[in-house]
Amino acid sequence: MNFSIIFVALCIAFMIWALIADRLKPGLILFSCVVLMLCAGILTPKECLEGFSNKGMITVALLFLVSEGVRRSGVLEQMLNRLLPKGETTVQKANMRLLPCVSLVSAFLNNTPVVVIFAPMIRNWARKMHLPSTKFLIPLSYATILGGICTLIGTSTNLVVDGLMLDSGMEGIPMFEIGKIGIIIAIVGLSYLICYSHYLLPDHREADAELDEKSKDTTRVEVLLRSRFPGLGKTIRGFDFYRHYGANVISIRRNGELLTGDWMNQRMLNHDSLILETDRKFVKAYHDSSAFLISSYNEDDFQLQGGKRKLAVLLLLFLVGGATIGELPFMKQWVPGLKFDMFFFACITTIIMAWTGMFNPRKYTKFMSWDVLVTIACAFSISKGMQNSGFADYVAGFIIDAAESLGTTSGGPYAMMAILFLITNLFTEIITNNAAAALAFPLALSVSDKLGVDPMPFFMCICVAASAAFSTPIGYQTNLLVQGIGGYKFTDYVKVGLPLNIIVFVICVFVIPLIWPIVPV
Repeated sequence: MNFSIIFVALCIAFMIWALIADRLKPGLILFSCVVLMLCAGILTPKECLEGFSNKGMITVALLFLVSEGVRRSGVLEQMLNRLLPKGETTVQKANMRLLPCVSLVSAFLNNTPVVVIFAPMIRNWARKMHLPSTKFLIPLSYATILGGICTLIGTSTNLVVDGLMLDSGMEGIPMFEIGKIGIIIAIVGLSYLICYSHYLLPDHREADAELDEKSKDTTRVEVLLRSRFPGLGKTIRGFDFYRHYGANVISIRRNGELLTGDWMNQRMLNHDSLILETDRKFVKAYHDSSAFLISSYNEDDFQLQGGKRKLAVLLLLFLVGGATIGELPFMKQWVPGLKFDMFFFACITTIIMAWTGMFNPRKYTKFMSWDVLVTIACAFSISKGMQNSGFADYVAGFIIDAAESLGTTSGGPYAMMAILFLITNLFTEIITNNAAAALAFPLALSVSDKLGVDPMPFFMCICVAASAAFSTPIGYQTNLLVQGIGGYKFTDYVKVGLPLNIIVFVICVFVIPLIWPIVPV
């Protein structure tokens, strides 16, 4: 083990500690790791910056804008209103009707706006039907994650792996390639949620009645604090929320628990959920704030009307259909000078949405999650550093040795798949899904190189494992969103999510090698 391997191992250990401790925003933590590798000569300046021009990273940025245009169209609200039962029903029947459609939508849209729109509507509907909303919100989040696994654009994790493959000189992932395993996982996972989640989730949390409207002039809004919120570390009484935002804080919830006692003197922390009493202009003024995420409100403001609403649907179909058809061989022969991939159609769709006013073009940067983009770009560089230093090869040797000791010759590939899944899934539960995929990618590449086999099955394993964040609320942003709205405890995620993690693990280990055989190349 040489200096470079030891140094990269220490950098990664530092990065994981800093992410768990939440010392800085993830993007800045990963950038710090990149700078350390630059100072040690493991990365060149060019390699440090390559991630910022990666096609996968830029495609993620464009899809943020596409999702915003679709979100404002009001199509999702219309769809959900038709899905929610109007007459007497049960939790299981409602989830059977709701969850598959949620997964279908999230296969083509960013998961966060789907949950932001659906969660408050489902909670209000459940209250009217005298059903506990806690039976629906965690399954809602999990359904969006399961849907995201089914397509290339369903989650940024898949686009990260696709970008790393392109950087390594390989063909990228076709639009529906991951759906070969993703659809199987989605069907089994949704069946589990529909049949069993209502037995494992609590019947009631005091959050259910907190967003009742006060009057015609005031409303209550729920916000999830972000790391750029200026009041972090300050007490609610000392920050004066009304002076800053024209709203009064009614209550505060942390880790699913409603703070009681002298809660006005509690210091506000990142991911705290606040219930605000304000006027009806608040949502319109701060819906794109970088300080907090409005996760629930009682109005359907700023939706597009008429022709623009239909155009939003047509553009989404254009994006998905174009990227799918563009991968067919006859398209490559027809126009050999152009690559009709997801990036190509995302560029066109974004520009049309901007010029037709489907999102505010003067504030387009606010609709992008910049820290996610910086995290992805830096993760590419860290992945490169793991390869340059020999760290990836070193760890790959351990994975192969462990697999050989755990399984016979015929069981070796399954053991390697299992170890790679567990490493990636552990990373995604404690840090971020995009960083987890980027850290696991060089390990998968090194394992396949050492064995002389096709790396595709290992890449598919990474895509699934990095998205399968079910056991903790911090593993995926949508889990955090529903935690505040539903008042869930950490243990609620373990009860429902851990069995789902095990289900996904078993399917990946035993089905992926059947779809993409581990064969010599």
